[in-house]
Amino acid sequence: MSVGLQILIVDDEIQIRRFLRISLEANGYHVHETDNGRDALVKAAQLRPDLIILDLGLPDMDGLEVLTHLREWTKTPVIILSVRDADRDKIAALDAGADDYLTKPFSTEELMARMRVAQRHAQPAPEKSVFTYGDIQIDLTRRLVTRKGTPIKLTPTEYALLRLLIQHEGKVLTHRQILKAVWGPDYVDETHYLRVYFAQLRQKIEDNPALPQLILTEPGVGYRLNS
Repeated sequence: MSVGLQILIVDDEIQIRRFLRISLEANGYHVHETDNGRDALVKAAQLRPDLIILDLGLPDMDGLEVLTHLREWTKTPVIILSVRDADRDKIAALDAGADDYLTKPFSTEELMARMRVAQRHAQPAPEKSVFTYGDIQIDLTRRLVTRKGTPIKLTPTEYALLRLLIQHEGKVLTHRQILKAVWGPDYVDETHYLRVYFAQLRQKIEDNPALPQLILTEPGVGYRLNS
């Protein structure tokens, strides 16, 4: 899957860039790199990479500003790689259009896995209405959720949450993104809604709601459908 894909690394730490280049090239990626935001925007426009790995702490401009400029004209997957580990930084990046967020230090294996998910999410998918996750099957056309063929009764809100996660499979959705999409812009601060409704949804579709395998929590940030 990685053969021939172009990756742009934007990070001012030469050791990180060198480490990433070695790791990515060993996995078949073609790597380009830069140490500042302005050059990153130029390279992104010229090279049209398949994925961008972006640090937030750049010397000339904040990585969030770079991300905002990118999202004005491209949907290229962007994975944030930063030492900033506060929830507010993760949420700001994801709300601004990042596809994922990893904090330094990080494992190569996790980065590769996140990259594969981001690349899958970016591919134009064929029209699909039926999704299967273990014993659970969701038919979006018929608005039907079953376990081993037996219908599971979901409330309209529970179904809307599940459908939203499926539509963004593998991608972290922040609390604000979910609340805005399901309840509307007037409810973006009502995070307690999510705790209640996701707990109810997990009770109905997870084998072990206390240790969910399908609907994963990104603590302090949001939720992700495990793909």
